[in-house]
Amino acid sequence: MRYRKLGRTGVEVSVQCLGAMMFGAIGNRDHDESERIIHRALDAGINFVDTADVYSRGESEQIVGKALRGRRDDVVLATKCFNPMGDDRNQRGGSRRWITRAIEDSLRRLGTDYIDLYQVHRHDWDTDLEETLGALTDLVRAGKVRYLGSSTFPADWIVEAQWAAHRRRSERFVCEQPQYSIFARSVEKAVLPATLRHGMGVIPWSPLAGGWLTGKYRRGADAPAGSRYAEGGAMARMRRHSLEDDPATPIRYEAVEALQKIADDAGLSLTHLSLAFVDAHPAVTSTIIGPKTKEQLDDVLGAAEVTLDAGVLDAIDEVVRPGTDIAGTAHMTGDPSLKPGNRRR
Repeated sequence: MRYRKLGRTGVEVSVQCLGAMMFGAIGNRDHDESERIIHRALDAGINFVDTADVYSRGESEQIVGKALRGRRDDVVLATKCFNPMGDDRNQRGGSRRWITRAIEDSLRRLGTDYIDLYQVHRHDWDTDLEETLGALTDLVRAGKVRYLGSSTFPADWIVEAQWAAHRRRSERFVCEQPQYSIFARSVEKAVLPATLRHGMGVIPWSPLAGGWLTGKYRRGADAPAGSRYAEGGAMARMRRHSLEDDPATPIRYEAVEALQKIADDAGLSLTHLSLAFVDAHPAVTSTIIGPKTKEQLDDVLGAAEVTLDAGVLDAIDEVVRPGTDIAGTAHMTGDPSLKPGNRRR
């Protein structure tokens, strides 16, 4: 396992970060097995674990907390707040009121008295960014949080947050967690350059595009049972239509087939090619892997030492051009400025 500095913090993290979204009700419901997966990752040299309060409504945090008993000080632990955690309209967002409650809930579920990296899961269009940073800064000064981060922030918000921290002399975001994969490359245009300019760490999520870049979804074949796009799977529920009904599916099949040939020519699995692609960007610190089973973990761990030469990277660029997304990519920013009421007089 290789390690890199997390931005300018001086903290060293493994080049793979164990994402815990699939531990709990929306993924692996077996707590004991999930804990064994976490232990296997730590034994392999991963020292960075990322979860969120909203993952299975706190269940993921509980599983991670149990797994880290006796090993907590050896792990850089990250979690997030922002998404709804109840029916109360104030149990969400970036307000001081919610952040100060959400951190206490996460600390309790994780069984720890501090979070290494506390991230705002999405940018809050309705809350003053300086209020959010002020509340988060108080958590750092109280010793409950070590560092602050953002997730899925657009480039202008990343820059605004840096300037707001400077104006208020508050703690700044030291890390951004964007969606980034061969299928989702639009962050190469502005988000990743912004993080480089401001010396931020970057920990991309969904580097395998929801499983598409493992090659598990094939033209003319049903989605594998238990996968996100299978009947009853997380993506099938979210999109409310089948894989074959999705108009983006044929384009994705074509891209996967082209990428599989590149992987075969390079002597790699498509999974390893896709993870190594994300790792190759100069802005990337640690790539989030989200296994649901031990077999999946063992597979993705093998990518930690893979590097791609310029010829392979150039071939990937021919399939999905730099700075672009493949059809059907959703960044889930919830931008209200695009709604008719905010763009018409």
